[in-house]
Amino acid sequence: MSGHWGILVSDPCLQNQFTQVELRSLKNHFMSMRRESGKLVIADLASKMSRLKVVGENLSEEERASYVHDLYQNTDEEVDFELFLKVYLKLQTFANSRTGCSPKNSSAFLKAATTTLLHTISESEKSSYVTHINHYLSQDEFLNKYLPIDPSTNELFEIAKDGVLLCKLINVAVPGTIDERAINTKRLLNPWERNENHTLCLNSAKAIGCTVVNIGTQDFIEGRRHLVLGLISQIIK
Repeated sequence: MSGHWGILVSDPCLQNQFTQVELRSLKNHFMSMRRESGKLVIADLASKMSRLKVVGENLSEEERASYVHDLYQNTDEEVDFELFLKVYLKLQTFANSRTGCSPKNSSAFLKAATTTLLHTISESEKSSYVTHINHYLSQDEFLNKYLPIDPSTNELFEIAKDGVLLCKLINVAVPGTIDERAINTKRLLNPWERNENHTLCLNSAKAIGCTVVNIGTQDFIEGRRHLVLGLISQIIK
């Protein structure tokens, strides 16, 4: 599970390319590479990134070195974590183009529990989930001020950020799973209260049989669409 804040990077576009689980794994790799020689420079990446899946498996060291050199002429430049992530994404895109795989974030995905299987969730499915929510939660005392949700917008993801909607949806699927007195339902929740709601949601989702491996509270607080939709699809189905 993510902590209250998880791993944050200053560029929100870069942050949104990864789940918290992926960021933790990549941060561990980055720290390990940097410890090996005291610092990490561009010239080191071609060899050291061989240990990363997709990039290491589908590109030779020579291919990685050539591609990185084309991107960054100053190979002595020291690499911080954000630059490491940018290089990794570029190499991953290059590797995927070579193998014919789609880039990881080209549409909405749910990562399966024990595999790298990616499940695409279409806009029509999203619309059906919103219709389900609007129907079954329209009389909820707390949520009725936010409903109905317009399926053509991103309202669903904004509303889901505080955790209340997902907890309520679990109780629609399996009544009594969550004691609703335990849900923080103030209009404005602080980060700890949101985290408590999402922890309650994830634990309860697991209890009713949903797959929540590789999903953390921070992923929902940030409104990561593929994970929100992925969990809703499991709860509803």
